[in-house]
Parts: sequence; C-alpha cells; structure tokens
Amino acid sequence: MKAKLHPMFEQVSGQMGEMVYRVVRGKVVISRKPVIKAEPTQGQLEHRERFKQAVAYGKAVMSAEDSRELYEAAAKERDMPVFALMVADYFNAPSISKIDLSAYDGHAGNIIHITASDDFSIASLHVSITNDQGNPIEDAEAVETPSGSGNWVYTANASVTPGTSVNVQAVATDRPGGTAVASESKSF
Repeated sequence: MKAKLHPMFEQVSGQMGEMVYRVVRGKVVISRKPVIKAEPTQGQLEHRERFKQAVAYGKAVMSAEDSRELYEAAAKERDMPVFALMVADYFNAPSISKIDLSAYDGHAGNIIHITASDDFSIASLHVSITNDQGNPIEDAEAVETPSGSGNWVYTANASVTPGTSVNVQAVATDRPGGTAVASESKSF
C-alpha cells in the first residue's frame, strides 16, 4: 500500500515502536519490526558468518581506492548503494557455462573458447590441461576478448601426443575470491 508521509517522517530512519523506517533509493520504506521467536538454525548461523565476511570484504574494498572506484561506477550505473553491490558480489560466485574444444586438436597454437560470467566481473580465468592420468601438460591464464564480454580465449602452448586423452579444466575467480570450476575431456 502506498501512502503519503507527513513531512516530519520524510528523513527518518530507525525504529519507532513496532515499526522500522529506512531509506531505500531515496524513498522511506516502513515495515514491521522483525520478531525472532526461535534459536537460529545451523544454516542461519553459517549465513550470518558468511555475511560478516561479506561486510569485511566490503570494508576492505572501500579503503582501496582503485577497487572502490570500479564498484562506485557500477553502483551508479545499476542505481544501487555501492556497499550493497560489494556485499552482493561477495555472495555471488562466477559461473562457467561452456568450454568449447571444437578448435582444439592437441597442437600448440590451438584455441579453446570459454564462456564465463559473474554479477560484477571475473578477475581471472585459469586453464589447466592434464592427460588422462592427471599429469599436467600445461596451464596458464585465459584472456577475455573483448574485455567485459564473458568470452575467454586460451591459446595452447604445448602439443599433445596422438592417442592421448586430455582433460581441460577452467577455474574462474571473481574479485572477492569466489570460484567456479568446469572441465571438458577430449581424445586425440
């Protein structure tokens, strides 16, 4: 229900009686005071701890000027508080939707395409290639092309012996350190 507030309440925030007043995107939102009736569950306690870690991450980023500026620009674009964006980024890990091995035939210089995304940005995408016994063949960072697109390219540095099966693993890492892992296999 919408209601016009008396001018006295337009800048208020906090608790008054059983009502909680807060400002969200420049508008006063009124809600009932939450009632906590039971002991928190293990899941709730774990979520609270994770939220504390997210807040600590947000505070650390606020004190780092270069990182803070990235979040401030994104927050302005998304019309949301910068600290809320930092906390949300901490909670949302990246995802890898596709590893495309169609252009990879086991030779140095072959391209592997990876599609990955995050709610804010991916800081790095590491690719490892191992044989079917788990022995490393090569590993290095993929490059996002173009920047901000979510399309990553890895150029193979080593050739694979014919008759070898390989496992290509991609690990996407976002700014707060959240990760996503995906892998694909191919035989030559």
